[in-house]
Amino acid sequence: MDPFLSAAIDEARRGLAEGGIPIGSVLVHQGRIIGRGHNRRVQRGSSILHGEMDALENAGRLPAQVYRECTLYTTLSPCPMCSGAIALYGIPRVVIGEHETFMGEEDWLRRRGVVLQLADSSECKAMMQAFIDANPSLWNEDIGA
Repeated sequence: MDPFLSAAIDEARRGLAEGGIPIGSVLVHQGRIIGRGHNRRVQRGSSILHGEMDALENAGRLPAQVYRECTLYTTLSPCPMCSGAIALYGIPRVVIGEHETFMGEEDWLRRRGVVLQLADSSECKAMMQAFIDANPSLWNEDIGA
């Protein structure tokens, strides 16, 4: 398995262990993780800390050129909010662990020139499906349903 997707999965596990939603993400620049995060909406009482947003926040303020050279790895297809951040910062490539339990704004991102790669990870699918089955109301809250 790709080591960067593995790092995103580790972040998702960390979020689940903290009592949150198991979605993790890492931001990679020139073969090095520069930001990592996981969904912390529950843990922090946040309205915006999805895994991708947390990874971007933890990367800190960066020059625009750095974002344009990054790949974002995420365990789940990006929602509209996270897709907007990807487009805003010009991140050109996103590796997605899975999109069966939730299909985000993949077509929207592609129309903006973002290259998407689906890893189709059974581990990501199983972790999300188990969470959704056990916590349907929390999951619906997270995706705005």
